[in-house]
Amino acid sequence: MGIIDGDDERKREVISLGIGDPTAHSCFHTTNAAKEAVVESLLIDKFNGYSPSAGLPTTRKAIASYLSRDLCYELSQEDVYITVGCSQAIEIAVSFLAKPNSNILLPRPGYPTYALCASFRNIEVRYYDLVPQNNWQLNLEAIEDLVDQNTIAIVIINPGNPCGNVYSYDHLKKIAETAKRVKTLIIADEVYGHLAFGETPFIPMGLFSSITPILTLGSLSKRWLIPGWRLGWIVINDPNCIFKSPKIIERINNYCDICASPTTFIQAAVPKIIENTKEDFFKNTLKMLKKNSDICYEKILEIPCLNCPSKPQGSMVVMVNLNIILLQNIIDDMDFCFKLAKEEYVILLPGTSVGLKNWIRITFAVESTFLEEGLKRLKSFCLRHSKPQNLIN
Repeated sequence: MGIIDGDDERKREVISLGIGDPTAHSCFHTTNAAKEAVVESLLIDKFNGYSPSAGLPTTRKAIASYLSRDLCYELSQEDVYITVGCSQAIEIAVSFLAKPNSNILLPRPGYPTYALCASFRNIEVRYYDLVPQNNWQLNLEAIEDLVDQNTIAIVIINPGNPCGNVYSYDHLKKIAETAKRVKTLIIADEVYGHLAFGETPFIPMGLFSSITPILTLGSLSKRWLIPGWRLGWIVINDPNCIFKSPKIIERINNYCDICASPTTFIQAAVPKIIENTKEDFFKNTLKMLKKNSDICYEKILEIPCLNCPSKPQGSMVVMVNLNIILLQNIIDDMDFCFKLAKEEYVILLPGTSVGLKNWIRITFAVESTFLEEGLKRLKSFCLRHSKPQNLIN
């Protein structure tokens, strides 16, 4: 957030509703328990060296215990690999699964890092479309048509980025059953895990790992509001050992060996971060996100050229459809976002960047006053660029 000098005498604050980093706003800050745990691990002077490539054993054990709370079986520390945030978890997961002539199924819209990692490994990307009119659920029949013997994984993101959806127990179970039928595993991106504030609770995909193997990717970043600490993980959810084998374990360990490890003293703090964080901290975060998501949804309803097909249920973002026909001098979503930034100093993410043209992604993990001002400017921009009624028909 900064100041831009206009050609006139105005000085207006830039309002960014395009980047998913809530820490830019003072209302979203991590718990004291997390900060105290890091300070303690740093001051005892035991964690200044390298960690094992798969992560400190105490860290792996703490993450295994934390994730097992929501499962019907216990993960072991050997199921957990600590990564530099969820981005590195994506890179490692895609890389060790890669093989000649392979393909991977990605959601559209979705998080673009998956496609980027796949392209570096010469993996063909096949997109399946999420259905906006059905709470961004997967079209499972389309997935069955896309899969073949070279498919290495189906990626799902829950809670959803960029859509703000949360999948139900029944839908997740059907996804697992579909993956079993087509004989492939699931990569479950749960970086926004537990950030569900609507009617549908967060259900971890690992709960269905007895049906088909699941690679769960996650991090402390969003739930603890510490994205800059870069502490993520890959977890093998495979209680029946269908996927897990000595060869697979060796491949994962080999990729961890050639990657940088997360900062050692941050890893060392993880057990106390998890143990000492009070439930009130999480409840307060969800309360703020729920309030802002309601503001965002209600304000969007007031703007004729925008349509939000479903109310946000989780994460920190929402996808909004842009009706270009109702606007003049706007070519597409990229043009819309560029002109909005130039004229109103409001930054949004064009849908094209996440695979959906003529949509926009709005981040609502900001101060509520900034959100309301940003949406006010967005409305003003849309009204200013609206076509006269006689030109629409």
